[in-house]
Amino acid sequence: MRATVIYGERDIRLEEVPNPILSTGGDAIVRVVAACVCGSDLWPYRGVTPTNEPHRIGHEFVGIVDEIGPDVQTIKVGDFVIAPFYDCDNTCVNCQNGVSTSCLNGGWWGSDDRLGGFADGAQGERVRVPHADGSLVATPVQPTDAQVPGLLTLADVMGTGHHAAVSAGVTTGSTVVVVGDGAVGLCAIIAAKRLGASRIVAMSRHADRQAVAREFGATDIVEERGDAGVERIHEMFDGVGADCVLECVGTQESMDQAIRSARPGGMVGYVGVPNGGAELPIKALFGRNVGVNGGVASVRGYVEELLPEVLSGAIDPGRVFDLQLPLTEVAEAYAAMDERRAIKVLLRP
Repeated sequence: MRATVIYGERDIRLEEVPNPILSTGGDAIVRVVAACVCGSDLWPYRGVTPTNEPHRIGHEFVGIVDEIGPDVQTIKVGDFVIAPFYDCDNTCVNCQNGVSTSCLNGGWWGSDDRLGGFADGAQGERVRVPHADGSLVATPVQPTDAQVPGLLTLADVMGTGHHAAVSAGVTTGSTVVVVGDGAVGLCAIIAAKRLGASRIVAMSRHADRQAVAREFGATDIVEERGDAGVERIHEMFDGVGADCVLECVGTQESMDQAIRSARPGGMVGYVGVPNGGAELPIKALFGRNVGVNGGVASVRGYVEELLPEVLSGAIDPGRVFDLQLPLTEVAEAYAAMDERRAIKVLLRP
């Protein structure tokens, strides 16, 4: 089969790789219907995260189950399934505590699993899923082609945006600021709206993303950054800042923006993958009673909650995919996101 391999900085290739095989009993082979490029994939693509040797890449996919192992009980051949951006058994103590990204038996796509097999990267034609019953969620019906992009967001960005909002404690009447206008930030706007936020500010400097933010529920746009951005947010919210700030980037600058935009006693929900030495200013947090909560989003636990709203059209997170390409053009998909010519690129094998 064909799958994506990263060799180093800005060196993405589609290559022939071995077909996945069932090997551990509870696994499944999924034929990928759609995958995508994530903002976090750009860190190795840009060389920020070093690539020491060529390896498979990609961690978001939906598809059709082609084969199942003899121990699989709930997932069936022919099911259309959503896979979170990680593998989990969904039964260990960490999974049951709502932190399935720390599954005691789980792992990550594109690497060896803990059972002696290989979990394929998502940007390919097929993926072996080590814990089929734990990781995969089958849709109640076969989706239409138009529903596929929205379902794909449940593998990562919609669930991650939701995690930011939940972590910040967004509820009915909350005032919210979203730092970051990538796919996760835009999905965080959807999440804040569905949780009842009364006012949602999108911090964005890009007209195309501002338009999507408005469509998703943003009531205001702020283009300023740094001290000017903080001052603008304070002006909008009683001179003190917002109840909840959703940090969806992962840099020191974005975290600083988020923390200083929260009112005294407010909460920052952070889900941006940390890069560039981002650290928390404990003294500043302490002095203003600002809380920080979040981390890598356990999106597997949110799929069942969000799935009916995607299928019904109540929310339309699939709009973040503003470019669709065949898998053969995966290198262009990375370039388009790196150069901000696309918010998020959907790949069709």
